[in-house]
Formats: sequence, C-alpha cells, structure tokens
Amino acid sequence: MNNQIKPVTYVISLLTLVFGMSVTSMVHADKGYVHFDNDGKLVRPVGYREWIYVGTPLTPNDMNNGKAAFPEFHNVYIDPVSWAHWKKTGEFRDGTLIVKELVSVGTKSSSSGKGYFMGDFLGLEAVVKDRKRFPASSQHWGFYRFTTDDHKTLLPTSRVMKEESCAACHKASAKQDMIFLQHYPVLQASKGLGEKGIGGK
Repeated sequence: MNNQIKPVTYVISLLTLVFGMSVTSMVHADKGYVHFDNDGKLVRPVGYREWIYVGTPLTPNDMNNGKAAFPEFHNVYIDPVSWAHWKKTGEFRDGTLIVKELVSVGTKSSSSGKGYFMGDFLGLEAVVKDRKRFPASSQHWGFYRFTTDDHKTLLPTSRVMKEESCAACHKASAKQDMIFLQHYPVLQASKGLGEKGIGGK
C-alpha cells in the first residue's frame, strides 16, 4: 500500500512545484512585477527587498507636534525593469511598481548617539502606473495598502485607494509624475544616465 502511495505523492509534489514556478514566473515576468486578481485587486508584491532601494523618508512625531501623518520609516523600492527604464529615459514607464515598506521608530538612542532607529515592521503599500487602468486625473497612478488599519494583518491583495486619499497630495507636491523625486537621491542621481547612474562609476 505504501509503495503505491509514494509515486502518487511524488507526482503531486512535482506538479505543485511546477505550478508554483509558473505562478512566480507570471508575477515576475517583464510586465512583470504587477499582477491583478480576477476582482481587479493588486496582488501583494513578493521579493521586493531584492529590488532597487531608492530611499527611506521619515517624518517623526516629535518633529511634527506629535501628529505626523506618516511617523514611520518608509523604505522605498522600485522594480528592476522600471529601474532600467528610469536610468535610460528618466521617466517612469507604464507598468512601474514602487513599494513602500513601513517600519516604526524603535528607539532614539544607540551606541553611536541619539537619533532615529528602526523598530518593527508595520505594513506595506504600493503605487502602480497603468495608463489603461487609472485615470489621467491621477496621472495614471494607483495607490494601494496591504495592511489593516491596526497594522496587525498583512493582506494578500488590495483594492485601489480613493484618489483623494493619496493622489491629491502627490499631485500637489511631488516633483515628477506623482513621485516625490526630491526626496530620493538615488533616483535623482540616476535619472536618464544609463550605467553612469548605478553608483561607483
């Protein structure tokens, strides 16, 4: 009996592995890192910490009368295909996916002195450029949040947020194409410079 079960189990495991590889390939193919489910929700990106890191803005509470709108660190990453396009053209391509990882301020002192040091992971947000999916009023960007309001649950998918909740601020203050380029020296230093923009050349 056991000898008959093992081959079947092996085949099922192999199919699961192949299917898993196919799904991964679908999510990370060139157009590439953006994937929506059948309900139009954005699937939470995976592997983003191996993308291109562009910066970590921080607006702490104690510099904003205890009422900062975004008091956590924001680790920001851009997908590799869009990074290559940015280096070449200085523009954000249709299909650009930028991920923002939220991390709390953990402590304000260290052996190196006083400052702001990272604490716990709080959540994940993303912005996608898609001319067919999003209106010109948001410059074709859609904003997403993958964490519940209490920061305790990471969601597998997210619906696009209402335009007024994010796009309005970006439209009013972002330096280029709804992105706060002025706060990301990595993007500034690589804009349209090709391989000269990778650092170290």
